Amino acid sequence: MSLRNKVVVVTGGSRGLGKEMVLAFAAAGADVVIASRKLDSCVALAEEVRSTHGRRALPVACNVSDWAQCDALVETAYAEFGRVDVLVNNAGLSPLYPSLDQVSEALFDKVIGVNLKGPFRLSSLIGTRMAADGGGSIINISSIEAVRPAPFALPYAAAKAGLNTLTAGLAQSFGPTVRVNTIQCGAFATDISKAWTDEMRTHLDTLNAQQRVGQPHEIVGAAIFFATDAAAFCTGATLALDGGWR
Repeated sequence: MSLRNKVVVVTGGSRGLGKEMVLAFAAAGADVVIASRKLDSCVALAEEVRSTHGRRALPVACNVSDWAQCDALVETAYAEFGRVDVLVNNAGLSPLYPSLDQVSEALFDKVIGVNLKGPFRLSSLIGTRMAADGGGSIINISSIEAVRPAPFALPYAAAKAGLNTLTAGLAQSFGPTVRVNTIQCGAFATDISKAWTDEMRTHLDTLNAQQRVGQPHEIVGAAIFFATDAAAFCTGATLALDGGWR
């Protein structure tokens, strides 16, 4: 499943699942655009891509909740590479809050902005260009929260449910040449897991058939599948990558 000389844009690409996908795409032969709010982290990963895999890597600072910054990311990617073959909408966040009645408007808007507004804008712009250029693949990174919402993450859950719906609509909008799919993740031991208590980790380990959380590298197979022609007849789909959530 080669991505030789393809161009892949990954938001939230400097750490966690995004970083794992960036490195996997580069290993498969792709040039990568690494976008996140933290430019220093993007620059460091771009250097790793170049030195380890010999691929071109473009670090870009972008807060995907900002419409104008999404536009700028697209223009920067096309100015550098001339095209985008794969877009991965991975950037996401879910800040904690003490109770539902204390969710501020600013927090709510921020969560919707990063998890739904940004993917809509980037997919709309890049998907339109992909269709004009003959095709491409858009991969949305969603969450089990979209279908099993927890009280401590309702704005996030609502945004990810919207992202799932967006996948279905974009697949119809940009078909037949542009494929749009979702990877719906369960709990993964990314850097955020450092904040988990022992009790939280034990509880999470009981929530799926495999009785453990996922390791970041375990997203790679699904991401490569959707990015390549191996998934040529797959669009509008949601793949549960959750260890068999109960």
